[in-house]
Amino acid sequence: MSALATLQKQFQQSIHDLSDIVEAEIVGTERVDAAGRVAIYSNGYRLRILEALGNDYPALKMLAGDETFDTLGQIYINSQPSTFFNLRWYGGGLEAFLRDTYPRESAWHEMAAFEWGMGLSFDAPDDPVITFEDMAVVAPEAWPGLSFRLHPSVRRLDLVWSIADYWKAVNQEQVLPELQGAETARPWIVWRKDLATYFRPLTADEAWALDAAAEGKNFSEICEGLAEWVAEDQVALHAASLLRNWVNEQMITRINLAG
Repeated sequence: MSALATLQKQFQQSIHDLSDIVEAEIVGTERVDAAGRVAIYSNGYRLRILEALGNDYPALKMLAGDETFDTLGQIYINSQPSTFFNLRWYGGGLEAFLRDTYPRESAWHEMAAFEWGMGLSFDAPDDPVITFEDMAVVAPEAWPGLSFRLHPSVRRLDLVWSIADYWKAVNQEQVLPELQGAETARPWIVWRKDLATYFRPLTADEAWALDAAAEGKNFSEICEGLAEWVAEDQVALHAASLLRNWVNEQMITRINLAG
């Protein structure tokens, strides 16, 4: 490793760890000594990352409070040095960090998962979507073997808390509602349609069917599973209705014929 590369690595370590490993290489002045100069960069580094986390998690910041969010953010920064050239991806480990560091704050965990999921949905790659016209040309005898590929923006979540209502109030600068918790988690879906990101709750049967489609199960297998919720003589119609909604919401990018 060259002398310059070694110096750069030491400087990076000093910035992150607040160590004095590189101070001997820094020229101080009467106004600011070497340690002070390193501290300026180190503090600036942390403030910039903390700002990025606040941009990624505005509702979580509101929920935890500014002071607490800054504290947990600093702990996160100290425990997880950034390995990304783009700050957009640095906050991806925050949910797991919160679960480990603040295990009792389950609403924080869910808010982090929801906000990160919204961001991933928005940033997901474009993919041409299936239209009703595409579905109309599928031969009736081919339907049982049809399988589906979901759009890359589709994200499934299970939420106990009224996270979506709280996030919406923060996003629209409305009066913040009190978080409500349920006895069991409710399934939700997040996805992008055109250039907007959407979210909505799912019924148990639709959540199962959507997960089954994501796993590659075909239309016949999805119908068999839906029989737990729907009468046998209505199950194919119900499955087709769910599929129609997914196509309308631009959640399906490909249909695959069996064989």
